[in-house]
Amino acid sequence: MSSHADRLAALREQLKADRLDGFVVPLTDEHMSEYVGSYAQRLQWLTGFQGSAGSAAVLPQDAAIFTDGRYTIQVRQQVSEKEWSYQSVPETSIAKWLREKAPDGAKIGYDPWLHTPDWVKSATKALAEKGADLVAVGQNPIDKIWSDQPQPSPARLEAHSQNLAGKSSADKRQDIADWLGTVHGDAVVIAALDSIAWALNIRGKDVTHTPVALAFLIVNKDATADLYVDPRKIDDDLRNVLGADVRVHDRTAFEGDLRASFNGKSVAVDPERSVAAIFQALEEGGARILRLRDPAVLAKAIKNEAEIAGQKAAQARDGAAVSRFLKWVADEAPAGELDEIVAADRLEAFRKEHGDLRDLSFDTISAYGPNGALPHYKGTEATNHKFAPGTLYLVDSGGQYEDGTTDITRTVPIGTPTAEMIDRFTRVLQGHIAIATAVFPKGVRGSQLDAFARRPLWEAGCDYAHGTGHGVGSFLAVHEGPQRISPPGSSQSGGDEPLQAGMILSNEPGYYKSGEYGIRIENLVLVVEHPVEGGDKDTLGFETLTFVPIDKSLIDASMLSDGERRWLNDYHAQVVEKIAPQLQGDDLAWLKDACAPL
Repeated sequence: MSSHADRLAALREQLKADRLDGFVVPLTDEHMSEYVGSYAQRLQWLTGFQGSAGSAAVLPQDAAIFTDGRYTIQVRQQVSEKEWSYQSVPETSIAKWLREKAPDGAKIGYDPWLHTPDWVKSATKALAEKGADLVAVGQNPIDKIWSDQPQPSPARLEAHSQNLAGKSSADKRQDIADWLGTVHGDAVVIAALDSIAWALNIRGKDVTHTPVALAFLIVNKDATADLYVDPRKIDDDLRNVLGADVRVHDRTAFEGDLRASFNGKSVAVDPERSVAAIFQALEEGGARILRLRDPAVLAKAIKNEAEIAGQKAAQARDGAAVSRFLKWVADEAPAGELDEIVAADRLEAFRKEHGDLRDLSFDTISAYGPNGALPHYKGTEATNHKFAPGTLYLVDSGGQYEDGTTDITRTVPIGTPTAEMIDRFTRVLQGHIAIATAVFPKGVRGSQLDAFARRPLWEAGCDYAHGTGHGVGSFLAVHEGPQRISPPGSSQSGGDEPLQAGMILSNEPGYYKSGEYGIRIENLVLVVEHPVEGGDKDTLGFETLTFVPIDKSLIDASMLSDGERRWLNDYHAQVVEKIAPQLQGDDLAWLKDACAPL
């Protein structure tokens, strides 16, 4: 099937054969992952949408794709309006749409390995109001018609050094066992891939840009564990590293063991990070389910000394690579031959030269002019722009290194920027500085800080449709929970998690003018203790981890306060201190000039 219209038609025919009146297509896998292996890219295969978050619903006469504000423009470029209507989340939802559109008495299919139990509950309730039913399918109908669907990755698992992890797997499993004792649980099912990688100190290559392996994990109250994974992915050396207390089973045995092993026992399962099929299997096997957050989530988010040291080392190398790249762009762009794809490839090459780059941490957002207005733009040959004077270039990128995960965005002018570009960039910088310098009592949530970053833009009648910050893993997921800096009630969950020392977040306010340009300034920051003399509260603040010049030609210095100017000059002095020893010649001269005091 060459066209997406053909694929939609084929799905509708398959639904008829399966006696279904509709089907729901999320962008996730059996682990509720944000980034998924190629075999699980069902939404992209069906619709053409290349974003990293979205879902779709198909009925006999109607079809809709659901995305949030980050993809408002992108979804319209990639998905045909002839076949699909565009729905904005959180203003609407699949459940609401189905309640309005589904025929009375309809049977709407869903894959229980791709949805949370809470989603199933809410969708079931919404459909019941129309006399319709939500029906679990035994085999995903898209898999039946996707003739060249890739197979899951066969890549081997690797051990992650305890020197970098900062804590042994045995100690982590003991902490989980101790937690089970406090909740009176016999075992916990862990389905999130980064939690499994963290708990066992292993890494994999099953998901592009995220070093995880397709597996499920059960940790028992005696601190032993059962790992369900394709046995071909583990060799004898890794079995020895895991030890006798980690039993390895074929991944295909997981569902059956859930039904057979926990009759009358209490099993903790995370309803946000585990699919409905897991809950169903445990319930059918007579288990008592404890709906609790995965105990690895918070522990993983609070980095220990070894992880923090590794992150700082990775950031220093990464900063040198990105600095060299920005100098290269400044040299090459005026010739008019540079384009988005060439630039992204060159940036990756610089990263490879400066460290043991294992992978990118996500697809580089190399966005010139109007493409920069798409916060999660992914360049293709069809959309690739050559650079020409008169607008901005936004590059959001990151690397996966064995000692850390990086994520940085810089925006630079190609030619002479307009007064409006300078005004908006300066306001974004002011918001960035407001987060970087924030001091707040312990217990404060990211949602309470988010407005700090937006105020300068709000004062100009502007805003941006994404969160201000996300958590970042340690040689793991570039988007990691549970912490975020995002507006209250945002569809991007995590903004209500209290911030704690040791958490790493991004600081990335932005501004996007549709059809013209985008601006974003992103550094990673570490939550640290920040005592205030004379205060009566224990307070926290942020330590910036990312060190790359911020383009001064886009800054209206007259708009900056004395404190903002001082922050920028101090920041640039630190960039020189940390990055200059890695550079030489013209690269070094460029860095010193780019970091000269404002």
